[in-house]
Amino acid sequence: MSSNFRGKAPSKAVELSKPRHLLFAISLLISMLFVLLPAVSNAQSFNLNAISVEGNNRIDDSAVIGYAGIAPGQVLSGGDLNEAYQNILASGLFESVEFTPRGNTLVISVVEYPTINIISFEGNRRLKDDALSQAISSQSRRVFNPSTAENDAIAIAEAYAAQGRIAARVTPRIIRRSDNRVDLVFEIFEGSLAEIERLGFVGNRQFSDRRLRRVLATKQAGILRQFFRSDTLVEDRIEFDKQVLRDFYQSRGYVDFRVTGVNAELARERDGYFITFNVEEGQQFTFGEITTVSNIDDADAEEYQDTLRIRPGVVYSPSLVESSIARLERLANRQGLDFVRIEPRISRNDRDLSLDVEFVVDRGPRIFIERIDIEGNTTTLDRVVRQQFNVVEGDPFNPREIRESAERIRALGFFANSEVNAREGSRPDQVIVDVDVEEQNTGSLSFGGTYSTDSGFGLVAGFKERNFLGRGQELAVDISTSPDVNNYQLSFTEPRFLGRNVAVGFALAYQDVSIADARYTNTVGSFKPFVGFQLGERSTMQLRYSYENVEMTVPTASLIAGSVIDSEAAVGTQLGSGIGYTYQYDSRVGGLNPDAGVLFELSQDFYGLGGDIEYLKTTAKTIAQRKILQGEVTLRATLEGGAIIAPNNDTRVHNRFALSSSQIRGFEPLGIGPRDQVGAADDGLGGKYYAVARFDAEFPIGLPEEYGISGGLFYDIGSLWDTDGSLTNVVGNDFSLRQTVGVSLFWDTPIGPLRFNFSKALQKEAFDKEQTFNLTLRTEF
Repeated sequence: MSSNFRGKAPSKAVELSKPRHLLFAISLLISMLFVLLPAVSNAQSFNLNAISVEGNNRIDDSAVIGYAGIAPGQVLSGGDLNEAYQNILASGLFESVEFTPRGNTLVISVVEYPTINIISFEGNRRLKDDALSQAISSQSRRVFNPSTAENDAIAIAEAYAAQGRIAARVTPRIIRRSDNRVDLVFEIFEGSLAEIERLGFVGNRQFSDRRLRRVLATKQAGILRQFFRSDTLVEDRIEFDKQVLRDFYQSRGYVDFRVTGVNAELARERDGYFITFNVEEGQQFTFGEITTVSNIDDADAEEYQDTLRIRPGVVYSPSLVESSIARLERLANRQGLDFVRIEPRISRNDRDLSLDVEFVVDRGPRIFIERIDIEGNTTTLDRVVRQQFNVVEGDPFNPREIRESAERIRALGFFANSEVNAREGSRPDQVIVDVDVEEQNTGSLSFGGTYSTDSGFGLVAGFKERNFLGRGQELAVDISTSPDVNNYQLSFTEPRFLGRNVAVGFALAYQDVSIADARYTNTVGSFKPFVGFQLGERSTMQLRYSYENVEMTVPTASLIAGSVIDSEAAVGTQLGSGIGYTYQYDSRVGGLNPDAGVLFELSQDFYGLGGDIEYLKTTAKTIAQRKILQGEVTLRATLEGGAIIAPNNDTRVHNRFALSSSQIRGFEPLGIGPRDQVGAADDGLGGKYYAVARFDAEFPIGLPEEYGISGGLFYDIGSLWDTDGSLTNVVGNDFSLRQTVGVSLFWDTPIGPLRFNFSKALQKEAFDKEQTFNLTLRTEF
């Protein structure tokens, strides 16, 4: 802005020979003049009768004057003109603005910013153009603003930093075009991943760094770092890791555990982080005295006490307290008692490091659920979300039940985000439960491969929709092919049949089985509808019906006179129809001891409801697992066995048991048990009975855990015996133990888990088929 104010210099120089008091007076006068000059300038006013705008092409004169906030005829000070000048610049539409008073007219000269013709990105490979376009504010056919472009460059760099590429640099550039247009180009240098080179802990004494690193979602960069997404620094993941560490320690009795801080140091080359968790473990506490007190006349404290499963001396865990509260509340509901609240009162005994827990059965406030509002579910039906609540409108309000319902909603896996909150309803004694969800994709299409030394290479393809038509149902199609087995299966499951906690579904399968070195092929078509439900906290039951069509064939060129396989194949197609059940109890997750658990499974199938065969097949399995040495070593013992009772001795090799390499290691499939050795035949026939015991130990072998490589030892002992009838050429009909020992190498790779087994048979029969090495791999992508 030009100005007519000018300061004037004095006409004569001051002579040094004048009296000193005169010199002082003149100096004072000059100083006052310089002080008053700005005030005189600022006090200058302008009476402008007209405003003229120059240089604008797209923006009207009235718009420019409107931005200035002044009007013709106003008496304006220098400060008013400066404010108008700043207002026009702040509009972000002009590169430069100049105010020039010409008589009674104010001339506003502007240079407009160009419009953006196109926006392009150069140098980006990790993030696509569509993703970057969503991160910026600049848009085509809008006015270009350098400040906005700079902010967009920062936003793009932050998007790369979220993926661990903190060295990314973004430079906005413009290319001038005709008609005052520009192309906006963001030149991107992506840089390399800033990986987590080291995850360390300070203050941990009870658990090693190796053990704690296995708990965290964040991982160290390993030899396969190009496959990992969890070896980069993500702030939200660090917060999650802190909570996971607290849960890990508190579930093992360390109630005072806390994370005092997390230090993240960036390497000098800006290509890696060194992260350190500072922790305070505290002391381990156990449960002390467990008591129950009732403040309700209809609730017998002794009855509630007998319901509890916690015993003194057990390592303290908050999850056990929560499960006990749920158990007591369920008892109150069965007794018809409403508004019952269970309050755990915990007393600390620092002398013996125990926590006494007193469960108080009391009346809670009389609050009812007015309604449950669900928002954000554009695909999923309301009833799918409502089925996760064990309460409905009008029921007593229980905060713990609402929390558990929220966890069940999250566990569905249908939503990227879900929030469940309660707020006051239309009356003080009512609440409204708000459920806000955000849908996510629930369908998946996978392709992959398998490899086993038993069956060679195979291909796997599958489609799964976990929320079919938004009804919470699961539909899956699986196809797997290999030289030995071709399997095609369609399955459907309704997890909440008629709104109850009962799963109903079916599996339709077609299987073509040709075991290596076997002379026959089994073609099996099956249809198996089922019903599954929960019996207890850790026990489930499945009831099923099975229909099978089994065709056994032997190529003409492979026929051997008098062989068992040939006689069984001559029977032709057999139809099997039967009912069965599977009972399972699993305490490995959520049991009293987080480092130990037991799985028990019992299955029985009775065939004879029509069809061509009649037998009862029973199998049972027990697995006991325990982690020792701070969880570094896992010990596992497995006992399993089975029996077939066939009144008419009409079982075939398809119906009998055939132990695989996963059941007893060191032998080929059908490598042990009864064998038919008539003539040139050497056919494994399977057996009506089997019993196996497996003992495993898994442990680290000294390599960094981010490599995912660990070792193991195993010892297997078992037998497979007995076939139908008295067959003179069959060997191995009698019970005979086999024993094997071996070492395993486990490699948990991003493309799938690899397991290498090296075994040696300590006890076997001469006709057994030994297998000293076995490799398995399964991967999907």
